[in-house]
Amino acid sequence: MPNYICTTCGVQYAESDGYPVEVCTICADDRQYVRASGQGWTTLDELRHKHHNEIRTVEPNLTGIATVPGFTISQRPLLIQTAEGNVLWDCISLLDDVTIAALNALGGVDAIAISHPHFYDTMVEWSRAFHDAPIYLHRDNEPWVMRPDKSIVYWEDDTHTLLPGITLIRCGGHFPGSSVLHWADGADGKGVLMTGDTIMVVADPQWVTFMYSYPNSIPLNKAAVQRIADAVKPYAFDRLYSGWWDKVVPHNAADVVQRSAERYIKAISD
Repeated sequence: MPNYICTTCGVQYAESDGYPVEVCTICADDRQYVRASGQGWTTLDELRHKHHNEIRTVEPNLTGIATVPGFTISQRPLLIQTAEGNVLWDCISLLDDVTIAALNALGGVDAIAISHPHFYDTMVEWSRAFHDAPIYLHRDNEPWVMRPDKSIVYWEDDTHTLLPGITLIRCGGHFPGSSVLHWADGADGKGVLMTGDTIMVVADPQWVTFMYSYPNSIPLNKAAVQRIADAVKPYAFDRLYSGWWDKVVPHNAADVVQRSAERYIKAISD
């Protein structure tokens, strides 16, 4: 039986004889949307015939992967290489033999960590392709897992040390368990924060924003934004990567996050 994939959010469902649900559970949520043309489904085999993945070096020991032509919201996960193991941050739907070979040439994938449900995609396929690499998800996001699997490890509390120098931080906001990843050795030892869209770089890369729903333009409240800013404040990071190629704060990112939170809170409080 196939594991169907939603063509709007890219999330893969458990095996089913027919389409798994009438409307994708992820897309029916008010953070996402169902296309005006209606619910659509595809499979991994179909994706492999129409798309391929582009793989780029982003900085030393950091590699980005994105699907071409773009599929769903066209996010770009990141592979972090460390002496203790490699971590895949976030996920995409398309996984093929070329991608597997390219990542194996970089040392493979030892663990997968995902910021929030919109990036769960075909995470189980990725785990199985890399020797059942554990998938780390925050427990608060468990209700949005559409393909349960033994490879999933639910972490709790506000932080989780994945490897030396790699820490998962629960920020909340976009989803209850929305998380970011701090990589202490990134940016030449000045630190990197990887945020998915829990923290989103805007048109001017000296600012970021925070939203409950991006496609539906629903903002977060003051308390939620302050919690995000407070959650990352203890960590040193010079660079910030949101979930797309061009969404990068190249320098002074820790200050950018705090200034942006102050600006956001002022704007919604006036």
